[in-house]
Amino acid sequence: MPEILITNDDGVDSPGLHALVAPLRAVGNVHVLAPHANRSAVARAITIHQPLHVRRLRLPDGTPAVSCDGTPVDCVRLAALGVLDVVPDVVVSGINHGVNMGDDVTYSGTVGAAFEGLLCGWLAVAVSCAARGTPADRWDGSHFDFAPVADAVARLVDAGLRGEIPRDRAYNVNSPAECSSQPPVVRATRLGRRIYNDELRPHPDEMLPDDDDLAGADGDPGRRYDIYNAMPGHHEEEGTDFAAHLRGEISVTPLHLALTDAQAVPVLDRVLGTLGAPS
Repeated sequence: MPEILITNDDGVDSPGLHALVAPLRAVGNVHVLAPHANRSAVARAITIHQPLHVRRLRLPDGTPAVSCDGTPVDCVRLAALGVLDVVPDVVVSGINHGVNMGDDVTYSGTVGAAFEGLLCGWLAVAVSCAARGTPADRWDGSHFDFAPVADAVARLVDAGLRGEIPRDRAYNVNSPAECSSQPPVVRATRLGRRIYNDELRPHPDEMLPDDDDLAGADGDPGRRYDIYNAMPGHHEEEGTDFAAHLRGEISVTPLHLALTDAQAVPVLDRVLGTLGAPS
């Protein structure tokens, strides 16, 4: 049986993580290693200046689990280095409470864990789900229907293990709050583009001085700002994860870590070759 690691960035107590256990257990041996607490939006951060505290526990259904006080990537590295006594074949990161589409993937700890699994040579899946209503940060899971996307991910993992999809990609899966059909349409997509609507706002509890000196005098704690304070939009383009989401479909976007722009290398090389040449 394949060994499947479940992790996330919402923490080991997250209902979204718990929703993956039973569907994935039908595909392989399930192991859970996730952060002690919420570590959202840490991307591919790692812990390098302190040891990692690891502890064993049980999920509400009795499933044995391990948690650590590090990041999602730390959890994947711990698994790769043998803390579970088995080396996984698959990592599934999620189910995140809220979607990770378009440019979100560069911030997402959910996707960061999947990327780390890809670097380890494993089949890697990140999965996220929208909440019913607004906002989407209801951490008790009561405003989410995880079942359709959890089932879709189990089928995707099974296809990957049977060699039906490439193993050299991480698959970013996003589900709407309510799918438009049952069974849901699962569509291959590309990443769309976000429109972030953030503003620089003083924190509501902040007592601002009359001047605008951020440095302040000795003992001045400085100022506090909220900058991530508005729901983002997106560019409307067909074929993207956003387009599928608006149709009530589950999107699956293949991602890779080949960040070099190969076409730009010869152009840059020609320019750099002239920089040191005599005039």
